[in-house]
Amino acid sequence: MAVRLIALDIDGTLLDSRWQVSEANRAAIAGATRRGIEVVLVTGRRYDFAMPVAQKLDCPLTMIVNNGALIRSKEGRTHLRHLLPQSTAEKVLALTRAWRDGAAVVFDRPRENQVMLEALDPDDSLRYAYYSRNKEFIGLAKPLESCLTEDPIQVMLSGNVAPMREAEAVLRGAPFAGEFALAVTTYESKDFAMIDVINSVCSKGSSLAEWAALRGVAREEVMAIGDNHNDLEMLSFAGIPVVMGNSVPELKAYGWHQTGTNDENGVALAIEQFALREATPCV
Repeated sequence: MAVRLIALDIDGTLLDSRWQVSEANRAAIAGATRRGIEVVLVTGRRYDFAMPVAQKLDCPLTMIVNNGALIRSKEGRTHLRHLLPQSTAEKVLALTRAWRDGAAVVFDRPRENQVMLEALDPDDSLRYAYYSRNKEFIGLAKPLESCLTEDPIQVMLSGNVAPMREAEAVLRGAPFAGEFALAVTTYESKDFAMIDVINSVCSKGSSLAEWAALRGVAREEVMAIGDNHNDLEMLSFAGIPVVMGNSVPELKAYGWHQTGTNDENGVALAIEQFALREATPCV
């Protein structure tokens, strides 16, 4: 079956190692949309942090953000939203107090106080660069639990890989683990990992499946491209799963299609191979 929807991860996939969208990737995506193929950015990023990337692509886009918690158009219209219950978020914060330095609570708010922290520390070499680029969205609350006046999108933990693996194990073993889902992103070369605690029905894959069903697109007509652990469900759902050359080894072990790295225009190569050769321009 011809490809009707392309789902693209952003970091490590669409963006190269300098966090740029290559001209080859941009041209391939534009070529796909001209042929009537829908392109969906599927990312762990917040909507506002994904928008600068979306704006580099001069074509219609759907955005599945926060690892599947929100589906929103490039123009800002919300299609679907799955929030984390406030009571669950409170229990998660209590359980993960040992990793509080890297904790944040993320809300679906217009601009201010989207990302709530206990402190913004300039000496935090792991996270301060990201937070400094997003100061307009950040608010402070100490203790962090005091910010939970409404259901958030997620609780987020970040830090070095080893302590994040410990936090993940504690969360997966929690007596209330059925109340939430985990999306884990690991960058071994940078010794950095993130854990998103989201609504139990959420993942990149489940929200992609939900959107495809609403659009009347069969899974066999979906191509997905990703590189990290949080892309697993998305790739498992897609009829044509494509793993980046720079992917974590665990994804390569599934025997899915592989393309070039993010510095070798892997997205463009995959789109040209699996989508553009079969597609015909819309009249």
